[in-house]
Amino acid sequence: MSTTPQHIGIILDGNRRWAKQKGMPSIEGHRRAAYVIEKIITYLRLQGVHTITIWVFSTENWGREQAQVKGLLSLFQEFLEKHSKKAFTEGVRVIHLGRKDRLSESFRKKIGALESASKDFKNGILNVALDYGGRDEIIRAIKEMIESDVNVSNISEELFNEYLDTRDQPHPYPDMIIRTGGEMRLSGFMSWQSAYSELVVLDKYLPDLTIEDIKDVLKEYAHRKRRFGK
Repeated sequence: MSTTPQHIGIILDGNRRWAKQKGMPSIEGHRRAAYVIEKIITYLRLQGVHTITIWVFSTENWGREQAQVKGLLSLFQEFLEKHSKKAFTEGVRVIHLGRKDRLSESFRKKIGALESASKDFKNGILNVALDYGGRDEIIRAIKEMIESDVNVSNISEELFNEYLDTRDQPHPYPDMIIRTGGEMRLSGFMSWQSAYSELVVLDKYLPDLTIEDIKDVLKEYAHRKRRFGK
């Protein structure tokens, strides 16, 4: 078994707490986090990680103050536009996980265009979980199966996978999930796909994360023995 994860999921947490600790507006924590995660993605690619999933906005995040939500989504659009150039240069496919119906029309078009333009790239995948929740993904999958008149007797794990946001991906299940900020929970991140993922919780806010931290995480993964329930 390879000691390098083929798929790493990252729950980006601690940005607001980092900003508050430093007496800054919340958006500055998110801005710093965008810079840090870009460096981490680049490093993981160089280490041979094929699929990277970043959770940038959950289905519950709409409950925050409107100005904060607007600022966060605007910042993420900037990140997406910047990263898309690198993705095209490196041949990395970009895939949106989550709902699109609650995003602005212009944002939906940008994401759709990026997904379409990169759909044939084979050198890696960047999953962007935006307006994403694990339970929501499962409910959407069930609804789609019903609308497709799937025969109940034909339902299996393999068939169900075909209705999830990670359908058609070579590595849909995260080998490892990293959560920053010290919180000891998944909060609904990839609820179906994470059944056998190795978990690493870092007691550091995302804006403080370094490449050395990621090196340590990869070393820890290499020493773990995965049994997949056997």
